[in-house]
Amino acid sequence: MDEAINLEDKLGQFDETWSPRTVTTFNGHDIMVAKFLGEFVWHSHADTDDLFLVLKGAVDIRLRDRTVTLKAGELFVVPKGVEHRPYAKEEAHVLLIEPRGTPNTGDPATAAGRKVI
Repeated sequence: MDEAINLEDKLGQFDETWSPRTVTTFNGHDIMVAKFLGEFVWHSHADTDDLFLVLKGAVDIRLRDRTVTLKAGELFVVPKGVEHRPYAKEEAHVLLIEPRGTPNTGDPATAAGRKVI
């Protein structure tokens, strides 16, 4: 990486929701941006934690026993193996950090394809 990455510019390059875009990598991890709107599927990641950093809007991270509400500038880490379901009432922009290739649904068969922008 030779230049700064403008996350707002990257988010302006696509409209799809729940389809993360990799903007760079860091120590074997994908640094991604995504747009959230509505409900995502219940899922978990058996081998990795799941980090959500809200850049714009608000996101509920629904867990089986509670809901964690995040506003812009806030982050939450879902521990590995914990079922969760992100939800955004209005479009939200989120930064995600995951080990390279982690399926966003926890299952490669149903995950969104990885795209690099």
